[in-house]
Amino acid sequence: MNPPGEYSPHHKHTRYSGIKPQKGWPARNFRFFRHRIVPGMFRKRGGASQAPVLEPPADGSVRITWIGHATFFLQFAGHSVMVDPNWAGWHGPVKRQRHPGLRLEDVPEVDLVLVTHAHFDHLHKPSLRILQAREGIVVPNGSRKTVQRLGFPAVHEMRVWESLRFDALEILHTPSHHWGARFIHDTHRDYGGYIVRAGGKSVFHCGDSAYFEGFREIGRRHEIDVALMPIGAYEAPSGRDVHMNPEEAVRAFADLGAKVLIPMHYATFPLGNEPHDEPLERLLAEADRLGISERILIAEEGVGIEW
Repeated sequence: MNPPGEYSPHHKHTRYSGIKPQKGWPARNFRFFRHRIVPGMFRKRGGASQAPVLEPPADGSVRITWIGHATFFLQFAGHSVMVDPNWAGWHGPVKRQRHPGLRLEDVPEVDLVLVTHAHFDHLHKPSLRILQAREGIVVPNGSRKTVQRLGFPAVHEMRVWESLRFDALEILHTPSHHWGARFIHDTHRDYGGYIVRAGGKSVFHCGDSAYFEGFREIGRRHEIDVALMPIGAYEAPSGRDVHMNPEEAVRAFADLGAKVLIPMHYATFPLGNEPHDEPLERLLAEADRLGISERILIAEEGVGIEW
């Protein structure tokens, strides 16, 4: 096992956060339980599910629908993809704070399902058992056994920088600074993000990641139109370097050289000690400070953004 911050043994440019909590974790966990978990249990869920737009977008554009947390429905003129599908109402004591943007039973069959890593809030087996994907499911190396009995016609394991092509749909697996274990002991699992290309558009789904120099490498290698960037859970109770704060997400966005940023991984599940509304407020303030507010697109759950 690599110490926090060391390169992953599995592939160059991906960094492993380690699993050991930092000093002060008991106090942080107490605060998390008292001020985030318990109040969240009794808070009424916000938002509402919408009817999906099933008609494909025009040639040369992409429709991006945020379901909540890190879950996205990507529709191109000839292809569709679901990333990190999670319709869970609870993860243990952690209650979902906003309804999924689309009802799971309303989601049509897609070409592919992509899972960025094996954590329970990204690889949600009950959701995966219901989804239908013609070409199967894509997971990072080491997670095949976790999904192989969920009913998909094929399981595609990928290493970082590898690519897959299905007709005009291309998937590239990108690095991150995170960790992939579903349980504490299975640290062999890889993790990362994906670039999805079709119809002349490219969408980067970051997965989970702290800020690291690899974003510059991703941007150097690949042109990106839309970057789906995580902005929440940065006050991790463990104290580990596993997520970006909003300012770091903007910095990573700049490193990528992407055209627009859509934030994710906030407001759905309380997974950090930061206040509920703080991630979005800080993101907008940073974008305003840098004069790039017009490049930040705030998605509403269930409402597609065409770009």
